[in-house]
Amino acid sequence: MIADANVLFATHRDGVFRYLCRIVGHGDAGELTQEVFLRVARGPLPGADAAATRAWVFSIARNLALNHVRDGRRRGTPVELLETGTAPTQELALALREALQQLAALDRDVFLMREAGGLSYDEIAQACELTSDAVRSRLHRARQQLRQVLGASLGAGGKQSMVRLYDKR
Repeated sequence: MIADANVLFATHRDGVFRYLCRIVGHGDAGELTQEVFLRVARGPLPGADAAATRAWVFSIARNLALNHVRDGRRRGTPVELLETGTAPTQELALALREALQQLAALDRDVFLMREAGGLSYDEIAQACELTSDAVRSRLHRARQQLRQVLGASLGAGGKQSMVRLYDKR
């Protein structure tokens, strides 16, 4: 089982870390990534295909991130949704952070699993306990809302760059 966990760690570490960075910030993402794979190593590995296994790993990451955010709110600790410096400019990073905060929590998770984690619609559906059609709908809605918010905050030039950035189909 440890060998399987090591393979999963090597395969999914970067995607899980990127996903967690967008939700909890760079500082806490490393610790949470380690916790994800500790839980993977302790738990029974799903015997299903690679997509189901990837969805399972990301569902663990999502649950840990949700708990971390919830616990931070209880303590009054602000939680960063996007690390500074990941976007091309500081202005864009700030605008993106604010736009992501305006999304509904599940829409934000779906969007980040797709864009930061690189998961397929079916993998996201398994991780979030949704249908693939619901994932498509939520992803479309999240992209539209991000375009609208970012377009308003960055002006026409920023809007065009964001349309290109987040319209990967």
